[in-house]
Amino acid sequence: MLCEITLVVPLLVGMLAAACPWHRWIGWTMAGSSATVLALGVALCLRTASKAPITALHGFLRADSLSSFMVVVIGVVSLLATLQTPRTMRQEMEAGITTRRYAGHYATLMQAFITCMLLAVLAANLGVLWVSIEATTIATTFLVSHRRTDRSLEASWKYLMLCSVGIALAFFGTVLVYFAELHVGGGHLQSASLDWTSVMASAHHLNPDVMRLALALLILGYGTKVGLVPMHSWLPDAHSQAPAPVSALMSGVLLSVAFYALLRFKAIADAALGPAFPRELFIVVGLASLVLAATMLIAQRDYKRMLAYSSIEHMGLLALGAAAGSPLAIAAVLLHILGHGVTKSVLFLSSGEIHHAAGTTEIAKVSGLLSRQPVLGGVFGFGLLALLGFPPFSLFVSEFTMARAEVDSGLWWVVALSLVCLAVIFGAIAMHGRQMLLGDAVTTNGPTATVRSVALPLITGLVFCAVIGISAWPLQSLLHDAARVVVR
Repeated sequence: MLCEITLVVPLLVGMLAAACPWHRWIGWTMAGSSATVLALGVALCLRTASKAPITALHGFLRADSLSSFMVVVIGVVSLLATLQTPRTMRQEMEAGITTRRYAGHYATLMQAFITCMLLAVLAANLGVLWVSIEATTIATTFLVSHRRTDRSLEASWKYLMLCSVGIALAFFGTVLVYFAELHVGGGHLQSASLDWTSVMASAHHLNPDVMRLALALLILGYGTKVGLVPMHSWLPDAHSQAPAPVSALMSGVLLSVAFYALLRFKAIADAALGPAFPRELFIVVGLASLVLAATMLIAQRDYKRMLAYSSIEHMGLLALGAAAGSPLAIAAVLLHILGHGVTKSVLFLSSGEIHHAAGTTEIAKVSGLLSRQPVLGGVFGFGLLALLGFPPFSLFVSEFTMARAEVDSGLWWVVALSLVCLAVIFGAIAMHGRQMLLGDAVTTNGPTATVRSVALPLITGLVFCAVIGISAWPLQSLLHDAARVVVR
């Protein structure tokens, strides 16, 4: 029943939000739903740890260690995002940006978005996985354009067009995987299935030529949703125009859910082709993403777009970790997914508060944040340190471990190139962060307090990242169990 309840809880809250006019209690109900999803994710992890996967709805749903871990990631990030939803909606209604009607639409779409991501990671069938990720595009398109400004509408249209093209390529790749499996079964439809277990069982016999084309299409297609070069250009626009909780969910977990799909198909391709061809593709898109992020961050003028380009950087690091492909590398990739999700959520949510206070997202117009709003500035500053991989935060551990695994796999030259890009990114973000945090204050008023309902969740998120960076032992067995799903 765990899988079914995990999907039903956010779905029911979304239906409630659709049926009732917006009230603050709906926002808090959304947060309660996310907390429940997190608890159910932990329960799924305990049920699947070093054990056989569990199935539900006659095999329609399936949870193994990897999908259970992703449910936890979705639960953590969505909890941070939904805790800020009541305040965000109140601020927007007071400013005349939205109405109670559109706030209700926002709540419904947010719950639909979370439900689709949960279905993507719990689906037993690779076709249902594709449908779920396509459904997230529909929900998030309306969320990106929630404020109904010219820039947000343009960003949502660009997001819809590019992601639709990408997801179409992923569809063709999925069809080719089905075709290859059908050929193994002698052309009998009854012998072919996109069920994960069935595909993995026949993976060693899949046609190599078909699988090469399929994997290229899948990496290009799902890579669009991940934000990997060359189909990345929707990401900075969408993340900068969406409300802060939506940006937190998109950057913190939607990109990772799409990368989860790539990990599933990578396991199939490794069995069908060996590791060399998938490794080459992941290295190309990973390094290209790092180079682009480093280039665009140098002259960045908008702090939300700065965070968005940082997401491209971290997705590139995940691709390079997946290229290494060892159990250690995949475990580090999964730890990075969790750490990046929490850190980026904290940063986008705090950037929403900065935007509300300053009325702008231009870096040059936000100065002296630490002196004007010490708590908010401290959260944003420590969030940037965590994002840059400073110890004791978990991203330091995951990046170091991925680099070690890449060297062990003979990819020392990849590590060297990525370190050059990371050095440029470090300098760029540090320069922009210094301007925002330590520059001359633009007002002579005294320090402004940050409300407790905002500060406590964000500080808790940073403390969580530090704790798992200092001592990841509670997650070690879970990460290695999940890695064994991908590396067999």
